[in-house]
Amino acid sequence: MNRVDVSIIGGGPTGLFASFYAGLRGLSVRIIDSLPELGGQLTALYPEKFVYDMPGFPQVLAKDLAAGLIRQGTQFHPELVLEETAESLEQDDEGYTIIGAKGERYPTRTIIISAGAGAFSPTKIGLADEDAWVGRGLAYGVRSLEAFRDKRVLILGGGDSAFDWAVHLHPIAASVALVHRRDVFRAHEETVKEAEALGIPFHLFQVVKEIRGAEAVESVVLEDTRTKESTELPCDALVVNIGFKSSLGPLKDWGLEIEKNQIKVNELYETCLPGVFAVGDVCTFEGKIKLIATGVGEAATAVCVAKTRLDPTARLFPGHSSDMDLQK
Repeated sequence: MNRVDVSIIGGGPTGLFASFYAGLRGLSVRIIDSLPELGGQLTALYPEKFVYDMPGFPQVLAKDLAAGLIRQGTQFHPELVLEETAESLEQDDEGYTIIGAKGERYPTRTIIISAGAGAFSPTKIGLADEDAWVGRGLAYGVRSLEAFRDKRVLILGGGDSAFDWAVHLHPIAASVALVHRRDVFRAHEETVKEAEALGIPFHLFQVVKEIRGAEAVESVVLEDTRTKESTELPCDALVVNIGFKSSLGPLKDWGLEIEKNQIKVNELYETCLPGVFAVGDVCTFEGKIKLIATGVGEAATAVCVAKTRLDPTARLFPGHSSDMDLQK
């Protein structure tokens, strides 16, 4: 395997912008991602959700934002290594070698870690037979709104995702109701008000105790957390949105400084390992704000610092892209 100037671990929004900016600065790039496609959580978890806090887009579907970022991030033809986990790291005279879970070796001069929240898995309800219902009416997110057309949908959760899906599914599904263990929500106040205005029923102080049905979900048994009384609600689909568990996985063993499952970086987004940077949700520093908009800025800075590490004669800031001809 050839040695590249920068290896980017994570093919989500921040990693894709890092790939673009590295190409802009004349660096050779390799993107390593454990998922089968680029786009990160935008494509893997909520492609049909709107993103409202990306500059230039009053609102944009996550899958459309991902498509644009993929086009931008691959225009300088980076090497793509998908369905591969960056397992371990070896330092050498020219930089580092990343060893993948499949045993492949990926030599590189610098590294930018943009692994988002790390490896993630949905938080489950905790039912003994829960896994058996997955794909038979039980889902941990919404990849396609059309899949729920004319169905009776129960959504479990009280955060932004739960309320967003309730609002988006309301005009498509036969009915939508929301189930939450408390009467306090973590979702944005405006989204809660929108759901209330649509007349979406809230089943509060309720937890799911049982899923019933033959070939697919036909009903859900709820238990009141205060009285322990049970209620059976008919439904065709149960969408669980009670969070995700994330882990840095093998990155924890790279000798990086870790704080609360995030990688500590300095003001240049460099880790305690020289030439290894971390950007986006995976990194932490004082004043950290977790937005795609801030992550892409961190990526640009990390790329520019990496460029000067590789070529001390290079300028940190290359100038504005509006002064460059990228159509050549």
